[in-house]
Amino acid sequence: MKPSVSINIKRTQRDYTLGFKLAVVSQVEKGELTYNTIYIN
Repeated sequence: MKPSVSINIKRTQRDYTLGFKLAVVSQVEKGELTYNTIYIN
């Protein structure tokens, strides 16, 4: 049996579309999301 290899891929800002980033900013401004919730999940 081969050992399993887990690969962690760190996402960068380039991985997200502009629309997604703007939606997140909008939700933060409305108070629906907090800075901590974004980075905990």
